[in-house]
Amino acid sequence: MDEQRFEFTVSGDGEGQRVDKWLSMKLESVSRSHLEKLFESGAVLVNGKESRKNFRLNENDRVQCVIEQPQPLDVKAQNIPIDIVYEDSSLLVVNKPKGMVVHPAAGNADGTLVNALLYHCDGRLSSINGVIRPGIVHRIDKMTSGLLMIAKTDEAHRCLAQQIKEHSFLREYQAVVTGTFEPPDGIIDAPIGRSRFDRKKMWVTQQNSKNAMTHYQTLEQFKGYSLVSFKLETGRTHQIRVHCAYKGHPILGDDVYGKAYKGIDGQCLHAKKLGFVHPNGEYMEFDSELPPYFTAVLDGLRK
Repeated sequence: MDEQRFEFTVSGDGEGQRVDKWLSMKLESVSRSHLEKLFESGAVLVNGKESRKNFRLNENDRVQCVIEQPQPLDVKAQNIPIDIVYEDSSLLVVNKPKGMVVHPAAGNADGTLVNALLYHCDGRLSSINGVIRPGIVHRIDKMTSGLLMIAKTDEAHRCLAQQIKEHSFLREYQAVVTGTFEPPDGIIDAPIGRSRFDRKKMWVTQQNSKNAMTHYQTLEQFKGYSLVSFKLETGRTHQIRVHCAYKGHPILGDDVYGKAYKGIDGQCLHAKKLGFVHPNGEYMEFDSELPPYFTAVLDGLRK
């Protein structure tokens, strides 16, 4: 992967400006969302140190930035079976199996949900997220199963994305966690940012982070484990997994934020419910059954 390196020295007219606003004027070809990700990943330095996006500049500060240039991917339509829960001319809701990547990326150029959607929809997906993530309004991890909403039109995409931004979009998950939450029901309110030690991981931190809030309710308790329902108020990367680990109750099988367990491939986490207002004004809600891998875990714990 190629990269571009930039270095700027702040002149007098940059005194007191936020570094993200100032840098956006210097890097006009970089989108606002891409620039925000550069700060999150620690790719922006001021005087040799990682910078927060709201840092106020001083004259003669040295601002450095590294922008990686991803190799172009040829995203092809592939005839891969997908479980379609609902579909109309504006959107569809699918039940993603555990183990399927949502969209292509380096190392996963095909076999993804997007490849399957391009075939099923004959390419008729919203273009807002570009050629790599057409139709994708929100995502779930590769090893998380469950419901995802896909936009076919740009109008539907904007409508649904606005609901996510306003926290009016229902996303409810179920997971098996280690131990028992105390109290059994509550709210985890802890900001999440990218780890300084491993850029592929997230963690709870006050620096370079975003607010993150997860509502939880314990549904069933076992010896050493619990079945818990989670509702997302925000949707940060790995939010439920990070919050569970932060509270000392990592999700069963999560080898990134907890540990692997024999016989369980990846975390025991399922996106069970979705609720949103359709672009036509109608409220819609969907509920998916727990998949066989999940029920098998529960059966084993109940015995």
